[in-house]
Amino acid sequence: MARPEQVLVLEPQHELKFRGPFTDVVTATLKLSNPTDRNVCFKVKTTAPRRYCVRPNSGIIDAGNSVNVSVMLQPFDYDPNEKSKHKFMVQSMLAPYGMTDMEGVWKEAKPDELMDSKLRCAFEMPLENDKSHESENNQTVYSSASSVKTELSALPKSTSASLDDGEVKKIMEECKRLQMEVHRLREENKQIREDDGLRKRKGTSVGSPHSSSSSATATSAMRDEGLSTRILALCVLFFVIGVIIGKLAL
Repeated sequence: MARPEQVLVLEPQHELKFRGPFTDVVTATLKLSNPTDRNVCFKVKTTAPRRYCVRPNSGIIDAGNSVNVSVMLQPFDYDPNEKSKHKFMVQSMLAPYGMTDMEGVWKEAKPDELMDSKLRCAFEMPLENDKSHESENNQTVYSSASSVKTELSALPKSTSASLDDGEVKKIMEECKRLQMEVHRLREENKQIREDDGLRKRKGTSVGSPHSSSSSATATSAMRDEGLSTRILALCVLFFVIGVIIGKLAL
């Protein structure tokens, strides 16, 4: 007994086209429309299930509605001399009234209730003018990548080389240690200034000679200068390491 005619309207009707390059996932859209006054169950099947991902691959289309099915072709080595033998089949049936279990309905369906449509798959590579257009659109991206490479090449070989996780961890630990050292030096500098102020107040209260006060002030100034120099050097080193890590992350 012949199968009933397909009630769903397929767009495209006979062929799914996938445009390369096929180094990444390529998606084609299949639109299923239900022009009837009944809900319709559908399934999408393929002869190459490992090569495609179909979402949704089954479901119910309400009366007068439509569904877009995404057919995703997985990356593969394209051979222009090889013709695609992959095919898809859209199987459908009118949904029974009061249906609650769609899988059960498919299992109990009779052959004369099933409808199907078949589609071929075609692989196409972009035309030369399309490639030129894509090249122009991606020019900014390529320029940015070149700039990054130039900046990295300007770094010393030891830093421009790829770092493994252990080396990155060591650098991060060194940055943390330097940060703690800067904090410690700041606290030490603060304490010295407080001690110096205390000595000045004591010297003034007991009438200490002016020369002693001048000597203490000079000593404190030298300590402050030394600490400030160390803090500045550590801050510069910390900044340089941060810049290097940022460039390598790019």
